[in-house]
Amino acid sequence: MNRAEEKAQRLLQIEKLLWAHPEGLTRAEIARRLGVNRSTITKYLNADQLPPGIYEDELDGNKLKMDRNADLTRASFSLHEIMAIHLATRLLATRTDKQNPHAASALRKLGIALQRLDKNVSRHLLHSADVMDEETAYRDPVYLDVLEKLTEAWSAGRKLKVQHQMADGRVFEYTFSPYFIEPYAVGQTAHVIGFREPPGTIRTFKIERLRSAQLLPDRYEIPATFDPKALLRDAWGIWYTEAEPVEVVLRFHPRVAMRVRESRWHRGEQVEAQPDGYLIWRARIAEPQEMLPWIRGWGADCEVLEPMKLREMLMGEAKALAELYGWHISSSPTNKSSTLDDFFGG
Repeated sequence: MNRAEEKAQRLLQIEKLLWAHPEGLTRAEIARRLGVNRSTITKYLNADQLPPGIYEDELDGNKLKMDRNADLTRASFSLHEIMAIHLATRLLATRTDKQNPHAASALRKLGIALQRLDKNVSRHLLHSADVMDEETAYRDPVYLDVLEKLTEAWSAGRKLKVQHQMADGRVFEYTFSPYFIEPYAVGQTAHVIGFREPPGTIRTFKIERLRSAQLLPDRYEIPATFDPKALLRDAWGIWYTEAEPVEVVLRFHPRVAMRVRESRWHRGEQVEAQPDGYLIWRARIAEPQEMLPWIRGWGADCEVLEPMKLREMLMGEAKALAELYGWHISSSPTNKSSTLDDFFGG
């Protein structure tokens, strides 16, 4: 290994070390942790020529720290990776209802970086960034501040003091350790899963309902047993439960059967084509109630067969909707699927 390669490798080790210690480290502490002489670290971290992203805090014992707002990453992409980025950024731009200057900045950097390789994709990335910047009507400084604090806390392993507003307007304060941040495209929202005190267990917050977040000096570690993929495996979106998932069985009309089969709506779904053209769809879902907006969207083309609780809920909504529009139907509709076809003139 030549000197340049050795220096690059050593600086990468230092960056990772400082990234893991947001409180900062002295040169002596860095040398001790890396098992090298202090003079070696001083050579790489000359006070007059510090690497990008690293600064010396003169107000905190001349500790070296990472500037977490600096440009810290470099990457290269293939053409097909660029297309994947394009699809992801389009979803970001069209399924986010809060202005996020960080997202716009990221898209703009990608767009500029890709200009030489693919002008078409680059142009659309830059356009998406402009759209996100222009959404001033959706500017929410409280949401942005909370998201930034959650990001910093998650990265640094520091607890937060958060204020959470309930649906009825009441506000409660908790100590919170973020474990995972998950977007929810259907609701155009984002959620954070973590350890909440009280009650001293894992809980999920809708980030839009956090009214404030304050970084605390207390540290935390995400348990090795925490697996967001396993936690959300049976969730329709973000709702999960410790109880056994419930099997949901739906019957789709032939006129939408092809559309249903075109998409994978849940990772555990199973579909069965019927001789009469109908489609039976089934999956084990943690909280079936979370599916209600999606089921409602199919209207009379989707019939809930199981579970009975979900079916009765939709039956009640169908009755209320009919009465809202001046129709009067029996309070005890039959269980035959033809009832809806007869009602809607199918």
